[in-house]
Amino acid sequence: MIEHILTILAGWIVAVISSLGYGGIVLLMGIESACIPLPSEIIMPFSGYLVFKGEMTLWGIALAGAAGCVAGSIPAYYLGMYGGRPLVEKYGKWVLISHHDLHLADRAFEKYGEAIIFIGRLLPAVRTFIAFPAGLARMPMGRFVAYTFAGSLIWCGALGWLGMKLGEHWTRLKVYFHQFHHVIAAAVVIFVVWYVRRHLKAVRRHHRFHSE
Repeated sequence: MIEHILTILAGWIVAVISSLGYGGIVLLMGIESACIPLPSEIIMPFSGYLVFKGEMTLWGIALAGAAGCVAGSIPAYYLGMYGGRPLVEKYGKWVLISHHDLHLADRAFEKYGEAIIFIGRLLPAVRTFIAFPAGLARMPMGRFVAYTFAGSLIWCGALGWLGMKLGEHWTRLKVYFHQFHHVIAAAVVIFVVWYVRRHLKAVRRHHRFHSE
């Protein structure tokens, strides 16, 4: 089922880039960075294949991809800031997100925001959604855009280079990155389990303290 969906997506992505060129890369990578899981592992390697064919340049596709990432990330950032944050502040307790957790996130982005965004842009799956928590934590926009562009330029350039080197066999990359997505998903599940257990223990300690 997933393989069938990826095949359909790949066909659509190829058609968009073939029709719109660099503009198609900007559009698709913008969608991918707006919390919509459109695989950059197909977008950029195919673009690299077009570099292999002499129809594009490696720097051109890397810059187009990074520009698209910035463009798509900004709406997701503001959605986190103006939409997500009020909801978390009001209803977060129902999904085990306390004001203390929100404060910790603010502190983390204040101290390590550059590293969080830069590294997040180099990780499959994570890169698609990283703009939302940055907005939630109100990371300064200038720093957010700068490190989004820097990390995305490396990511897009690397995938484009691999696609260029593989040439007609660029689709082989889909298999490896699909497997890596499973690793990311497993790490997320482990984190969620740890997070829920931590909160439940805190709630039990709170009740025990007040009952004594």
